[in-house]
Amino acid sequence: MEEKTVLMKDTKAVKTARVFPQDTNDHGTLFGGKLIAYIDDIASISAQKLCRSPLVTASIDSVDFLRPIKLGDAVTLEAMVTWTGKTSMEVLVKVTSEHLLTGESHMAATSFLTFVALDEQGTPKPVPQVVPETEEEKWLNETGKQRAEFRKKRRIQSKELIEFLQARLASGRPGIS
Repeated sequence: MEEKTVLMKDTKAVKTARVFPQDTNDHGTLFGGKLIAYIDDIASISAQKLCRSPLVTASIDSVDFLRPIKLGDAVTLEAMVTWTGKTSMEVLVKVTSEHLLTGESHMAATSFLTFVALDEQGTPKPVPQVVPETEEEKWLNETGKQRAEFRKKRRIQSKELIEFLQARLASGRPGIS
C-alpha cells in the first residue's frame, strides 16, 4: 500500500486580524493569551488540511514573543505543517505585525504546536507525510525529528512532575510551596 503524502504548501493557512482596544493589556499591546488563542486556531486549520479528520492539540511546544504587537496594528499568522510522525503532526506558526499607517512590518512571534489526528472512535490514527519543496520547507522538515525527540523528553518530564504533584495532593499538601 502506497503511503499518502501532502505537499507542505497545501497545509498553509493564513489569518489576519486588527488589534482593538479590548485585545490589549495595560501596555497597549496585544494580550499574550489572545495571541496564543489565534495561534492554536490557525495551527489547527493547517493540521486539519493535512489529516482531513478530527484532531486535538497535543501540545503548544513553544511560543516565542519576539516583538510587541501594538493597538491598531494588523497581526498576521501563517501556519504550515512542517513535520509528521505516525499519528502526530508539527505545525509552525509565524506571526507578523504591520503598522497599518506606515506599512512597516516585523516578525512578532513564532510557535510550534503538535496535533494528533483521531479516527471516529477518538483514537489516534495515521497521518499523511508532508513533502517539502522549498529550501525553507526542507530545512523545517529535516529539523523536525530533533524537535520531536525534544518533545518526547519534555513529555516524560511533564509526566514525572504530574506524578510528584499528584502524590503531594494525595498526602494533603496541595499547592506549590
